[in-house]
Amino acid sequence: MKRLLLIFLLLLGPQMGLLAATNELGDIGVDDDDLSLSGDIFNDFNEELESSKITEDERYYAYGRFFSFQIGAGLTSFSGNRGIAYENDPPTFGLGMQYFMDFNSSFGLGVEYSRHHFLIDQPVNSYSSPLGNVEVNMLRTHFYYRYYFDTSNLGTAITYSNPYFTSRLEYWYTTNKFTDQSLMPNEKGGGLGFGLGGGLEFPIVLRETYLNIEFLYHTVNFFDKFTQKYAPKQSNYGYEDLSGDAYSTIVYFVLGW
Repeated sequence: MKRLLLIFLLLLGPQMGLLAATNELGDIGVDDDDLSLSGDIFNDFNEELESSKITEDERYYAYGRFFSFQIGAGLTSFSGNRGIAYENDPPTFGLGMQYFMDFNSSFGLGVEYSRHHFLIDQPVNSYSSPLGNVEVNMLRTHFYYRYYFDTSNLGTAITYSNPYFTSRLEYWYTTNKFTDQSLMPNEKGGGLGFGLGGGLEFPIVLRETYLNIEFLYHTVNFFDKFTQKYAPKQSNYGYEDLSGDAYSTIVYFVLGW
């Protein structure tokens, strides 16, 4: 009998220990589902991400903009030899349409037009007599991206101004008209360019109207960038080329919806 009782206790011992361990885990709040290897340990995490995304979307639909239209005027100027030669005839006119991806990112299409002129009143490399006034018309179309900085944790003035960074892919179409030489045909040509800069956008009525001011630097491959036509001939008068970059400042009135 003693031998049978000893064998019975040895067989029953591991099962009683497992039962006691299970009771202890239950006492500290560990559920059976937590011990199951077949459960999805990322389930709760995914639910939190989805909930956060839904909340952000709802906030954007309630307070964000989807499209905007802008019309503006400003000034375009140049550096280098082009800047020395040109006299600017403001204003520069601009139009644009913008699509918002979310609170921070947007894409848009736009067009701008500016006028300039320069005077050749002495003989130069390609012209033995003075050309006189040359009128320059510049039309450019552009595709742009804007990133609005998150200023929710900054001061009221900065938050109110909605600062942003912008970059552009541009095409500049230039026409040179020789207004004092009626028999000379106009010179026309295009060039690819890039623009970088930023701006501020002040709300007048939230989600509806804004006042925008934008500053841009443009590097452009003008068709007459390296022309030698206006280089000095017999004196120091003239321009070795018409190289130079462009700068623009435009104030826009913006309609949003």
